[in-house]
Amino acid sequence: MPPKKAAAKAKAPAKRKLAEEFPLGEVLADNAKKLWKLGSPVGQGGFGLLYLAEENSSKPVSKDAPYVIKVEPSDNGPLFVELKFYMRAAKPEQIQKWLSSRKMKYLGVPKYWGSGLYAKNGKSYRFMVMDRFGTDLQKIFEKNGNRFAHKTVLQLGLRLIDILEYMHEHEYVHGDIKASNLLLSYKNPNQVYLVDYGLAYRYSPEGVHKEYREDPKKCHDGTIEYTSIDAHKGVAPSRRSDLEILGYCLIHWLSGILPWIDALNDPNRVKDDKIRYRENIPALLDTCFPAKDKPVEIEQFMEAVKALEYAEKPQYQKLREIFLQGLKALGSKDDDKLDFTISENGKASTASRAKRRSSGIK
Repeated sequence: MPPKKAAAKAKAPAKRKLAEEFPLGEVLADNAKKLWKLGSPVGQGGFGLLYLAEENSSKPVSKDAPYVIKVEPSDNGPLFVELKFYMRAAKPEQIQKWLSSRKMKYLGVPKYWGSGLYAKNGKSYRFMVMDRFGTDLQKIFEKNGNRFAHKTVLQLGLRLIDILEYMHEHEYVHGDIKASNLLLSYKNPNQVYLVDYGLAYRYSPEGVHKEYREDPKKCHDGTIEYTSIDAHKGVAPSRRSDLEILGYCLIHWLSGILPWIDALNDPNRVKDDKIRYRENIPALLDTCFPAKDKPVEIEQFMEAVKALEYAEKPQYQKLREIFLQGLKALGSKDDDKLDFTISENGKASTASRAKRRSSGIK
């Protein structure tokens, strides 16, 4: 795995301020006048701080608090963008309606619980209340020697298709899918959630799809190793962009490499490599799996994504079927259990860690 700095965005964001740390017990009132009490800080996300949080009471916030609050200076941009998505598409009742209509057990989209502005020491802060999560998949990936088991990769693909279909049907694309933006549930390590909507984009406001337009000033948005060819060209992301990003993630998680992984400081070279491999997807798989059986289902997925027009709606169920057939070929099925253990031969370990509680917090 390259150094973390190599995975940074191609363009540095405009200079933003860091949030100051608030004391334990600080109480914030959201836009609905609901009061939230801050606990210990548990991490930093972008230019904001994350705190454990609970609904306000006379008791201190417990270490097992079910919520976190993200706080940023109000003139910073990313949290504002995230909030737009959450408020439009991630209210608990919206997600529950989707689950009920499709008879799904869960959806890996965090729920929006509240937000507001807060003034302290003459400064203005924006905050958002979210579910608490466990560790991110990037940490697990690195501990596993930069590999996930084949079955696990296909299951992650299925979960992400569910997430992306929901986002896309609510007029948004994510634009930055990667292991560090995938968090395990705090209570259930078999559930994974896609977070960080700072690059979320409303590709189809009021049902009208944005036009394809290349903008040199916006080239290479996203995380370089995974971002789509459209993003490299400065084109606003669309549904096919999310799926292309997912494809690169799946290949990386399964093989441990991407052909352009050592060229991340040269975004144009990465773009050219992706364009070349898009024209010859079997060569991409040959490069990433030189001495192993090629994952036929991932090749089929990449070919299906390649065939999509910019504004075309993907056939999500057909994409699911590709991964389900891949699981069947492994002699397995989607059993809702994520096994992140790897044995020496690269297969999933028989000793699952599904019961182990994840303790990392984002």
